[in-house]
Amino acid sequence: MKKGIEGFLIGIQFFTALPVKKRFDMDPKRTAIAIQCLPAIGLLMGSVQAALLWLLQTYTPLSALACAFIIWLSAIMMTGGLHLDGWMDSSDAYFSYRDRDKRLEIMKDPRTGAFGVLSVLVLLSAKFLFIYEVIERFHGFGFSLLALIPMLSRTGMGLLLASVPSVKKDGLSYFFQKGLQWRRIAGSYAISVTLVACLLGLFEPVLVIYLIGLLLMSALFTLASGVFFKKEFGGITGDLLGASSEGGEVFLWMGLWLLHYYVMG
Repeated sequence: MKKGIEGFLIGIQFFTALPVKKRFDMDPKRTAIAIQCLPAIGLLMGSVQAALLWLLQTYTPLSALACAFIIWLSAIMMTGGLHLDGWMDSSDAYFSYRDRDKRLEIMKDPRTGAFGVLSVLVLLSAKFLFIYEVIERFHGFGFSLLALIPMLSRTGMGLLLASVPSVKKDGLSYFFQKGLQWRRIAGSYAISVTLVACLLGLFEPVLVIYLIGLLLMSALFTLASGVFFKKEFGGITGDLLGASSEGGEVFLWMGLWLLHYYVMG
């Protein structure tokens, strides 16, 4: 029980900017639990955003545009820009069109190039557009769908970590891969998604259908990311995992945006 709680808090420390200042023993058991807790961590972040949006829309006169900006900004603040940094470094490396070794060298460079800046502008602009248009069309149960996006993007990140080999024998991805077992990670994630589906079904059965749709989109994005990382980089790094999390969130926001246009609209 104690190791489980500590593993969850380690996940909070490494994958969010939420303040957990206590030091923990970083053994493979606890780090593996941290990865198993990624869906729960993502759901926690999504629930904070959903609650924040509900409060803004219920108790303030703010417009949909202002609410969308606050939700957009809250996602950056809760991660401290950690995953965005990975997106920029990965973009700089990929769009250099160099060989694998040079790309990995570019990702290590603390400086950000033009490709990284342009790619993050496109990513954040697209995310803001999707958030704004989704919020503008929210129905009552839309808040629940919003909470699923960080959960599913972190689930995809964890599956990549458990299934795609690390490029280097050091770094964040290699550190967390020690002690990971694919079957255990996949099994724990399946249980997490099933529990969330049951909870959603208690309130509104149709939400389970939307969850399945978003889950299929997340699986498609994760599979494509794994193939892409192996082909272009030879595996994963911490930066690539961060990029997959940010890219996965935008992809899911796009799915929710399309859902509102063609299903709910």
